Amino acid sequence: MAAIEDRLKDQAERMGFDLVGIAAASPADGFERFRDWLDRGYAGEMEYMSRHAAARRDPSSILSDVRSVIVVGMNYFHDSASAQLPVAAGKVARYARAADYHDVLRERLRHLLAWLSAESPQCRGRAVVDTAPLLERDFARRAGLGWFGKNTMLLNRRIGSYFFLGALLVNLELRPDPAHDTDHCGTCTACLDACPTQAFVQPRQLDARRCISYLTIELRGSIPEEQRSSLDDWLFGCDVCQEVCPWNHKAPATREAEFQSGRVGPALDPCELLALSEEDFRKLFRGTALTRAKRSGLLRNAAIVLGNRGEPTALPALTRATHDHDPAVQEAAQWAADRIRARFNLSPLPPVP
Repeated sequence: MAAIEDRLKDQAERMGFDLVGIAAASPADGFERFRDWLDRGYAGEMEYMSRHAAARRDPSSILSDVRSVIVVGMNYFHDSASAQLPVAAGKVARYARAADYHDVLRERLRHLLAWLSAESPQCRGRAVVDTAPLLERDFARRAGLGWFGKNTMLLNRRIGSYFFLGALLVNLELRPDPAHDTDHCGTCTACLDACPTQAFVQPRQLDARRCISYLTIELRGSIPEEQRSSLDDWLFGCDVCQEVCPWNHKAPATREAEFQSGRVGPALDPCELLALSEEDFRKLFRGTALTRAKRSGLLRNAAIVLGNRGEPTALPALTRATHDHDPAVQEAAQWAADRIRARFNLSPLPPVP
């Protein structure tokens, strides 16, 4: 019979994972780099990063008797983005256009854990998808899945960077794979040069406070005015640094049905979004990653996209949104309406009392 590690990888592939590797469950290689990143304030308002920082040093904080970390990757690339988008559309990052990856990967990892437990009854484990204090990319590199690109993404020579990471922490002593110790970015700086907000302090160091994904998803309240024009038409997240990466130019399409269907699509109409109630928002985006921004964030972003577009046809929707119950939406709508009116020499709206 083949070794359990080989059978595990075969099973993972049959379950839909495109990448799988095994790493020893020793402390994370990049923990000090992560601490330095936090100390520099680059996490912005993502306070949960600091609250659970110490736990990220060692995977035993998640599973006390962990011996191995099985890291998986699932390709989500879907080329619907290449279609011509409507002029007034707000763009949605590729990863958020289909089913919420947390749900898809977590369920699949639980099935993989059940298979492993049947093969080794003494096995105990925990599935982790982006919500536990684990430095996933560190263990993915250690498991041989890829290297850190200059845009901080994990890159794989076969499928690029359009893939989700998940991990299975188990108490079994499995044979680890060779770490990926080589760097295949060379002298290329395409991702650094293309960033609309110049969010990369240096190669492999991101100041999240300037990143469009952070600004449109993680940041609550108002987006600083000096950063709004750089958002251009990004409504949720950003793909720029991945789109220009040579390793993604031949990215294969996902084979996962959950990521092939466009639950959201590559773009949304910002004017339509501004009319959504809380109930409408929940119904429309339930089961997708867009719920992370909440109604407040998504409608705020929609107003900013319209302000950047600068089309007077958006003024009725923006004017109504200046009376929204949410202060962040009100403020963004007022800013956008004033910006459009100034562009066309129209009298400004009176400020919302």
